[in-house]
Amino acid sequence: MRIDLHTHSAASDGTLPPSRLLEAAVQARLDVIAITDHDTTAGWDTVREAVPDDIALVPGIEFSCQWTGATPPISLHLLGYFIDPTYPPLVAELERLRQARTERGRRTVELLRADGIDITWDEVARIAAGAPVGRPHIGAALVRRGLVSTMDEAFAPHWLGERYRIPKADTDVFVALDLIHRAGGVTVFAHPAASRRGRIVPDQAIVELAAAGLTGLEVDHPDHTPEQRAHVRDLARALGLVVTGGSDFHGTHKTVPLGAELTAVEEYERLLAAR
Repeated sequence: MRIDLHTHSAASDGTLPPSRLLEAAVQARLDVIAITDHDTTAGWDTVREAVPDDIALVPGIEFSCQWTGATPPISLHLLGYFIDPTYPPLVAELERLRQARTERGRRTVELLRADGIDITWDEVARIAAGAPVGRPHIGAALVRRGLVSTMDEAFAPHWLGERYRIPKADTDVFVALDLIHRAGGVTVFAHPAASRRGRIVPDQAIVELAAAGLTGLEVDHPDHTPEQRAHVRDLARALGLVVTGGSDFHGTHKTVPLGAELTAVEEYERLLAAR
């Protein structure tokens, strides 16, 4: 079986509508796909009654979190699977995150415009098309205007990577962990050792998350080096955690194809059993 447990649709910052993402998953010969959009369940919720017969859909989410054991706090992402999207406290927190993303996006556009960079909030909102606004939508506006050549350039330090980057109002990771569990889900720490993305939490934080009920660690991810994969795999085994893999597919916003990283069948079965 080919199992990809980390993908994004146009419901957040991917470029394929959820239905088209499922079609692409079939074309990529996947047997199981998880749609894990950032801070929203809207993507898979709109297609769960129309999933092709030859593929299984895992309902998921990628929660934007922070670990407060360092100053300033360290950003991290928590994948949640099999959650109830109607659980009221979860709905309330996702709405708070959505509003915070909107405010962050508006402020980012204001900073750009203050420096004479001619993009507007309306065009960013049109690119987002109802999804929670993220930096990729602003990056796409920069590309469309010809201000940068690629999305990678848009995320360079002198653009959205640092100069025009505004911190998000993320959820405390232990609060997110509890919310996902109370919503009936299981939790996996996404790309925990991906130092190319910025600061990473120490192993002790992962030990504390495991004690709080963390289900697994995403080992096989495009942003992990072979050495990082080996370290996280050993840590997962030591803590008795499930080992997962996923492409983190975003469509044309990233070059990684569907199915580039996969989850082993036996680990997927452990994830199912943990529900």
